[in-house]
Amino acid sequence: MYPFARLLALTLAEKRKPRLGILDTHHLGLTCLPWDIDGFFEMNNGRILTLYDLGRFGLSIRTGLWDALKRERWGLVVAGSSVRYRARIRPLQRFDLRTRLVGWDDKFFYIEQAMVRGETVCNHALLRTGVTEKGRLTDPLRVADALGVDRASPPLPDWAENWAEADRTRPWPPQI
Repeated sequence: MYPFARLLALTLAEKRKPRLGILDTHHLGLTCLPWDIDGFFEMNNGRILTLYDLGRFGLSIRTGLWDALKRERWGLVVAGSSVRYRARIRPLQRFDLRTRLVGWDDKFFYIEQAMVRGETVCNHALLRTGVTEKGRLTDPLRVADALGVDRASPPLPDWAENWAEADRTRPWPPQI
């Protein structure tokens, strides 16, 4: 089940916090709850992706994107992701969910997320996301204008650009 209670608590808390710059890192302290685990007594990989949603919500609220989404009647979509899982998160362990926008291209925004426990990065993701209007992607430059930020994206890290380029060569629809 989607963590609606966590989302509500996050929304109320984040609205009271100071604004973040568009490229700042959002931090969200979380605990692995009993309903987050799988049969191996660790956080389920699907739940990790769901909790990443909370980090993106928090970032959008703190950067002002949430207000622009409501004002313009825009939506958000995840168009692709690459995730590395490296260390288990066990029940009742606390961790820091970090989320930051790394840049954008002519269609998509690229967001980096990680769950960090102490000095250990437990998992890390790169997501290609979009802002939608009436079911279609909105030009990232319109979004930048709505947020009052520089239209020029910072250069994407090489590893992010390489992933995006490799994914563009992937056939769609797949022949499976």
